Amino acid sequence: MFMGLALDRASRPNSLGELSLTSGSSPFASIYEKRQKIYGESDPAEYVYQVQTGAVCRFKLLSGGRRQIGAFHLRGDIFGFENGPIHRFAAEALVKTMVCLIKRQSLEEAAGTNANVFHNLLSTATSNLRHAEGQVLLLGRKSSMEKVAAFLLEMDGRLTSAGMLSLPMTRRDIADYLGVTIETVSRAVSQLQREGVLEFIGKTHREIVILDRLRLSSFDMPS
Repeated sequence: MFMGLALDRASRPNSLGELSLTSGSSPFASIYEKRQKIYGESDPAEYVYQVQTGAVCRFKLLSGGRRQIGAFHLRGDIFGFENGPIHRFAAEALVKTMVCLIKRQSLEEAAGTNANVFHNLLSTATSNLRHAEGQVLLLGRKSSMEKVAAFLLEMDGRLTSAGMLSLPMTRRDIADYLGVTIETVSRAVSQLQREGVLEFIGKTHREIVILDRLRLSSFDMPS
């Protein structure tokens, strides 16, 4: 079963303040409107970010204007920490989003003298690597149904509240994350609805109640 970055919370710092500790630089908040760019591909990687409210996607533009989303970052997720001087992906807010920022340089300087800061940075980097490995496995699935089921299981673990899964991303976003078409995503979720695995709440089809998690998991078991 594909597991997302935010499911592995136990080993990760819960906030940028915890990540930085005595770095000498305090996080500050910034608000981004729906679909507003947070940073672009090849922009200087000067800050590390954490989602406070809303949701963010990181993506790369491919030839012909196509887009590959590499990750969805939800409340509490830390992102934007690079191993080079520039961002390899762009990032934008999926909905109105508040993020906290902290200077990357201050974190790196603190990591050189503070073992706790170094450990927290290593935990964040390891979690990002684990997510990247999971994304490779997800894109390698044989069927679109396996991909969609794995995605819903990931989001169920990260977003479900009061029994309902409320998706901040559109089906186009989901398609760009899974490497399939919007029509493929729509067919897969419609089939899951017909088979009694999930139900939609409201007209947008972005509020979902998963009725049978065991059945959904069975679609995420490639032979």
